[in-house]
Amino acid sequence: QVQLMESGGGLVQAGGSLRLSCAASGSTFGITAMGWYRQPPGKQRELVADMRLNGPITYADSVKGRFAISRDGNANIVYLQMNSLKPEDTAVYYCKQSVRSRDYWGQGTQVTVSS
Repeated sequence: QVQLMESGGGLVQAGGSLRLSCAASGSTFGITAMGWYRQPPGKQRELVADMRLNGPITYADSVKGRFAISRDGNANIVYLQMNSLKPEDTAVYYCKQSVRSRDYWGQGTQVTVSS
């Protein structure tokens, strides 16, 4: 089993920045991919950024040039640096990690961007 814990969400004004963290614990051997998703109010969950080990990084068009995903492999932490935030970035942000062909999700962290 793998447990994921997100942190770093909060309330920020438009144009501001936040950094989300996702710490993995448990049986984390065999991670193949990690990513961030978000679910805006009243909408479906959508991809924000996806990182494949030894593979490409994919960003949603709406966040390209503003968000960056990175990883601290030693600490099993995945980050999402979010800059130039917009009100439309308001959502619950979820971390996902793929470990030995299974997907694990965090509980989500709220990000609210005020105009």
